[in-house]
Amino acid sequence: MSPDSTPLRLRPLTPDDVPALDVLERTLFGAAAWSPASLADEVVGPGRWYVGAQYGNGPLVGYAGLWFDGYDAQVMTIGTAVGHQGRGIGRVLLDALVARAREVGAPSVFLEVRVDNEPALRLYQRAGFEKLGLRRGYYQPENKDAWTMRLDLAQAPGGGPRATAGSGADETGERA
Repeated sequence: MSPDSTPLRLRPLTPDDVPALDVLERTLFGAAAWSPASLADEVVGPGRWYVGAQYGNGPLVGYAGLWFDGYDAQVMTIGTAVGHQGRGIGRVLLDALVARAREVGAPSVFLEVRVDNEPALRLYQRAGFEKLGLRRGYYQPENKDAWTMRLDLAQAPGGGPRATAGSGADETGERA
């Protein structure tokens, strides 16, 4: 189905999605990709909320995960299939995670982003995230540095998703 004629929909991810997630993971994150076992644990883990993006009943074109520890929320990952980047899917996924964080009562949302991932940095800054500090060698095995970023939900504009797929927002695969 064509992304231009079929609306993007978000749905909860299940263990049945792990094979498709594994393909996306390896494509987006290479040597740093989570294993199928790690993905399966994440999708059903305590305090976790994972969502997938697809056009109609087509294949997954994006996914994202949030962890709520009872106080703060942490973006665990956001990934958009390479052929679908630059269409606003990452922003839709991020907005869904932020909306979920509000639903569970988190005062803040945290994430880590590679210092050299300019599209993801733009996405997060446009959503209101602010840099808190640098984590040296955070991403392994590449030994890449990460910015820790925070969105204060008390200060951020309220509400659910603000963007729709196709808005042209920048995004890329990113692991928190």
